[in-house]
Amino acid sequence: MMVFSFIWTPLLAQEFEPLRPRVPVEERSMARKMLPPFGSTKRATPSIIAEGKALYEGKGTCISCHGESGLGDGEVGRSLNPSPRNFTNCRFHARRRDGELFWILKNGSPGTGMVPMIPVTITEEEAWKILAYERSFCRDWQR
Repeated sequence: MMVFSFIWTPLLAQEFEPLRPRVPVEERSMARKMLPPFGSTKRATPSIIAEGKALYEGKGTCISCHGESGLGDGEVGRSLNPSPRNFTNCRFHARRRDGELFWILKNGSPGTGMVPMIPVTITEEEAWKILAYERSFCRDWQR
């Protein structure tokens, strides 16, 4: 008699249209003009990125959906369909301006599990720091 044993691991749902803008057309122009207090996430200092990492993993609870490595494979995120944003996708970072990402943190992303985080969970200042850290998942972003 043969006995088969395996570990069941759920497959991640696919990220929904990763390059499509999530900010509504009527608000996109305004959102694209918004900048972090430190000028740009490309200019974020190592200390800002470190603060963003601490917020991402702690108070902001981002890690629970987006995962430790930013792949969208966090413990909670594995049950979401579509799956959370994959922050290692450099094409996504190249297409989205800082203000668009901030808008998502403030307003959520309809049709996904992303809910508004500002001011319920984090402050605007903390959001900019988290975004600087999220951008760091794309190795090419800060070059």
